[in-house]
Amino acid sequence: MNHFKEIIEQESQKEYYQKLHAFVEEEYRTKTIFPPRENIFFALKNTPYEYVKVVIIGQDPYHGVGEAHGMAFSVNPGIKVPPSLQNIFKEIHRDVGCYIPNNGYLLKWARQGVLLLNSVLTVEKDKPASHQGKGWEIFTDRIIEEINQKETPVVFLLWGNFAKQKQALITNKKHLVLTSSHPSPFAVRYGFDGCSHFSKTNQFLIEHQMAPINWQIDNI
Repeated sequence: MNHFKEIIEQESQKEYYQKLHAFVEEEYRTKTIFPPRENIFFALKNTPYEYVKVVIIGQDPYHGVGEAHGMAFSVNPGIKVPPSLQNIFKEIHRDVGCYIPNNGYLLKWARQGVLLLNSVLTVEKDKPASHQGKGWEIFTDRIIEEINQKETPVVFLLWGNFAKQKQALITNKKHLVLTSSHPSPFAVRYGFDGCSHFSKTNQFLIEHQMAPINWQIDNI
């Protein structure tokens, strides 16, 4: 049983979530919204609670056609790799030597226990941050709080000021929190470049007798 499913069921009983649900339903009915409705919880489905070893927090989904599929930073196969993800791949190449792949589909990470969690799970086409402040943040904070309770150690990668705000939710001393600037072209040189978060993550996992992450995304 994926504990995330239980959390979704619990939250869906709450007033904030019912308002959020009504808002999101109406948005999908009347506008172009990403990701496709069936992929809203794609990250939670593909990295079950029990297997979470690493959490990477994004802000909200990509707002271009065909890009978002429900995992932070990841894009569908066949879609041009966005600038932030290009910078992530460059740092992985520098840090652990992986080649830079020809696609940005990060399902391979998810299946190894890397939860790619956006704080806001839906967005209107061409309107970044259009669904902020509607209730998603309450829901995803609950997800982070639940992961914080895990007995097994987890690495949290918080890139940029928005993600760093989530540090307050991570109080369990078992976990490792790594922070840097955002990998976007505007911020990458203020700390993300050279952060070595990928080798540091693996070092921590190995120290705790857990399998390291194979960061290599394969060419398609």
